[in-house]
Amino acid sequence: MMKTMSHGHQSDWNSFARTNASERWRKQSAAMGTPLTQLIVDEAYVEPGMRVLDVACGTGEPAISIATELNGTGEVIATDISPEPLKVGEGRAQQRGLTNVRFQLADAHQLPFPDQQFDRVTSRLGLMFFSDLPRALREIHRVLKPKGRFTAVAWGPIQQPYFDTTVAVVHKITGVPLPELGLNMFKFGQTGALTKALLQAGFASAHDELRTVEWTWPGAPEDVWEYFRSVTVPFAPLFQSIPQDRKWEIDRAVVDAMQPYCVGNCVRFSGSFILAHSCR
Repeated sequence: MMKTMSHGHQSDWNSFARTNASERWRKQSAAMGTPLTQLIVDEAYVEPGMRVLDVACGTGEPAISIATELNGTGEVIATDISPEPLKVGEGRAQQRGLTNVRFQLADAHQLPFPDQQFDRVTSRLGLMFFSDLPRALREIHRVLKPKGRFTAVAWGPIQQPYFDTTVAVVHKITGVPLPELGLNMFKFGQTGALTKALLQAGFASAHDELRTVEWTWPGAPEDVWEYFRSVTVPFAPLFQSIPQDRKWEIDRAVVDAMQPYCVGNCVRFSGSFILAHSCR
């Protein structure tokens, strides 16, 4: 669900526990993220034969969906700084019989490609974690062909159901402040912030807007809470601060907070995201 390209926390994101959790909840996580992936695929306007770079691809989206959309034509290169998720993505692409996508270890701050190589660049929930955003955006600008487009989605404001029912509940009960790395996930939550960064990086035009999409967990609230704690590395310090004797109380409070969103055997959150477009 969430990925990083910064060096400082790479070991956390590569941890065995996180990889294990990602694999355990792979189907549910993929189902939850599908509408967001579809949004970025639709908005990237890929056409047959295009070369596409997906930056901070994690376990392979939207690279796999874009390769599928290209229907055997063109080439999609999916990059991430963490090797473990790339292996998962490779496996997923092989299962689908995709021949037009390849996975490559790469740092967004120093992309290993010549200038003006790609018609499109995409990034799904990655920009918030780049340790030097201006440098990474300049690199993305550099590898785009003239008139090429960059399409990205980032988290919107923290005030939304997925976080109101999880980290906000823990914070309210324990009084422990939300960690800075966690709050960084929402740095583009106000429209205009990402547009400004893109224009400063040299893009000829840029625009960002808030979009709300379906964000549904197919399963029980207890499961989405366990998944959230396992994979949302930026909030790990908050979870680690929970005293052992209060864990049950907090688990109960989180599940209670999710009840209004439970419909059938699903937890139907909605997700607020910033969608950004820019042209070279």
